[in-house]
Amino acid sequence: MTPLSIAAIAIAMSLDSFVVALASNARPGPRPSLTRALKTGAVFGAVEAATPVIGWAIGTTASQFIVSVDHWIAFALLAAVGVRMMMPATRDATPAPTTVMALLFAAVATSIDAMAVGVSLAFAEVNILVVALATGFTTMAMAATGHLAGRMVGFRAGRVAEIAGGIALVGIGALILMEHLAA
Repeated sequence: MTPLSIAAIAIAMSLDSFVVALASNARPGPRPSLTRALKTGAVFGAVEAATPVIGWAIGTTASQFIVSVDHWIAFALLAAVGVRMMMPATRDATPAPTTVMALLFAAVATSIDAMAVGVSLAFAEVNILVVALATGFTTMAMAATGHLAGRMVGFRAGRVAEIAGGIALVGIGALILMEHLAA
């Protein structure tokens, strides 16, 4: 997997966290603090880094049984995650709550997709630790930025980002499929 593909995955997987952090401050209230933004980023980043590794472990275990169709599974999972990522962007949504428990639940909820991506990456030649670290750090930065920018940018910009991330994941899935079919 190329560095560009890893970067695209990291950015695409961090967009959900960015949107949640953006939405949590896209309403009237106290000005977001840098400390709170960094905590938000750290929680989202840590969870987002762990889940693809878990998915990769599951996929690696199962890969020996499904090696003949692994590229189709990787494509289907990435395409499904990409489409699922785009769907909420087409509907109205209310900003997310900002309590600590809500933040943790939001981090876990947005990282479920990363687990599915991890499963699909078990079928590709990739160093999962590099992908996990890239995703975790990218998510941390994007969630902290979203937290701080929420009041200025608003929720609408997050929708565009989610659609772009979904398209990127579908594209990466298609590239994996084409690489295996061409081999």
